[in-house]
Amino acid sequence: MSTETKENTPKAQSGSTKTPNLKITLVKSLIGSTQRQRRVAESLGLRRINQSSGHFDTPIIQGMIHKIQHLIKVEMV
Repeated sequence: MSTETKENTPKAQSGSTKTPNLKITLVKSLIGSTQRQRRVAESLGLRRINQSSGHFDTPIIQGMIHKIQHLIKVEMV
């Protein structure tokens, strides 16, 4: 039998009132970029030039930003 309790497991953040602390804006076109870069941009919620999306500063998002840093502008909010 497992002695683990539910207190040790992380809780889901559904309905969280925290606001995202990164504002990511697509400033260059995705034309001519690789399919991988296009998928990363779409994963960040960016489809059109000057479209912005908000995200929390996590290692996953930082990796995505690094992959397409030449196409986006990142601001701390």
